[in-house]
Amino acid sequence: MVMRNFFKPARLIAMALGVVALAACDLSAPTHSGDNSVVPSNLRRASYDDLPGWRDDDVRYALQAFRNSCRAKIQYTGRVVPDRELFAEKCRMLPSASADVATVRAWFESNFQPYKVYNDNGTDRGTYTGYYSPIIPGCRTKTATCNEPLMGVPTDGRTYKGVEKKDIVEKQIGRVLYWANIVDVQNIQIQGSGMLQLDDGKMVKLNFAAVNDMPFKSIGEELRRRGIRPDGGYSADAVWTYLKKNPALAKDVIYKNPRYVYFYESTPPDVIGKLGTPLSKIRSIAMDDSIYTLGMPVYISTNLSDGRRFRRLMIAQDTGSAIRGWIRADIFFGKGDEAYKYAHGQHAQGEMFILMPKEYTYVKPTR
Repeated sequence: MVMRNFFKPARLIAMALGVVALAACDLSAPTHSGDNSVVPSNLRRASYDDLPGWRDDDVRYALQAFRNSCRAKIQYTGRVVPDRELFAEKCRMLPSASADVATVRAWFESNFQPYKVYNDNGTDRGTYTGYYSPIIPGCRTKTATCNEPLMGVPTDGRTYKGVEKKDIVEKQIGRVLYWANIVDVQNIQIQGSGMLQLDDGKMVKLNFAAVNDMPFKSIGEELRRRGIRPDGGYSADAVWTYLKKNPALAKDVIYKNPRYVYFYESTPPDVIGKLGTPLSKIRSIAMDDSIYTLGMPVYISTNLSDGRRFRRLMIAQDTGSAIRGWIRADIFFGKGDEAYKYAHGQHAQGEMFILMPKEYTYVKPTR
């Protein structure tokens, strides 16, 4: 995939207008405890004119991602919780897949009220990082190069919560799904999902299933602590390349990170987020699910790793252990090496606007 195609919209085949009922909209999650009509004081009412670049964004692709949210079983948790019935109503009134960009933009404007997000200290900037789904070589059986298991959650009753990675692997506390190089396994565990190109030619998709609840410790920082500096410094590229050239050291260093991620295989091979829906390249975003109900539209204004502005309507469909805070998010850049180029260097400040159903009662901030 070349750079010019990475952000270029795909060709749409029709421009007809229309509204369709979405029968698959399943919003039967447990009722949220508390008053869903109260907007936290970290949110302040805004207008669409306040959203930088709103008129320039092709929001049809956000609508496609939002349609996936409507098919999910929304968990109405967190501090920013849309009313269940209002959200269901929006899902029943989605524009058709062939609607033009002006129609889709007007639909969002008619149905959702933007609120600018502020941190607890009153600032309006937060950190945007990126993630992706790597494609790595894998094997069905252990070999000299495929030397580390990728495992599913154990089904024999053995506990894995609070057990360190080294013990989980050495005792095989879990169901071995496939094998891969230990460095690649560490990478796919950090990303939370990935594709395996098996030695027999088959491509399989592994998605996040569970974690052992141990803290994450940086591999680069462990090398730094030992006085080891790879060629190129401590970037992900430099660290992975160095460890692959030093396999004995790799195992020792990687096992210093006690965190272990279990996977499950999905069919078809989509990247599945915490919401349980396929993630959409540069339209899905990971956010703090202790604050936000996943499934909601979010408009962000930040920069990419190459300095270009990135102003887009995104959909909150995933989360992560490091994604904590009011203005903190992880942009999903897709699969493979091209996505990696953007994801691994993504670290920028930016603004955030959350879109809530318009009928949602607004409570003026107290500060």
